[in-house]
Amino acid sequence: MTDSLSQRVQQLGLRLPEPSQPIANYVNHVGSQNHLFISGQIPLLDGKPAFIGRLGEAISDEEGVNAAELAALGLLAQLSNALGDDLSKLVRILRLGVFVAATPDFKAQGVVANGASNLLVNALGDKGRHVRTAVGVSSLPAGVAVEIDAIFELKP
Repeated sequence: MTDSLSQRVQQLGLRLPEPSQPIANYVNHVGSQNHLFISGQIPLLDGKPAFIGRLGEAISDEEGVNAAELAALGLLAQLSNALGDDLSKLVRILRLGVFVAATPDFKAQGVVANGASNLLVNALGDKGRHVRTAVGVSSLPAGVAVEIDAIFELKP
């Protein structure tokens, strides 16, 4: 396997987008000792919010999975930017947080979150295995259906 994240994603038939820029008073990522924290990523298509709406209402489960995959590509773009596209610096993903905009009776947050988890494992192999939280919320920035964030462990 290659140590280039962008090449690994390309092998999956996908392309890393340009890393999004903060839309408020925060930064994309922060490193602390051997940890890298990446801010929440929403699904973007051509730099614009995609999958607008809530699960259990305007967005189907399948669309939710696609939204989570797209947000995960944004997360990988931020990771690639932070590491200079060099995966040899990565130990693993420690934690993935998945926020799903949903109606109060929606119960398939885990199914939606698998869109992000599966893409991360497919792109990173064992380095992509992680603990995860998937929660339902009433709304997310720009009205999107999914937002994800993550904590990574880096080599010293």
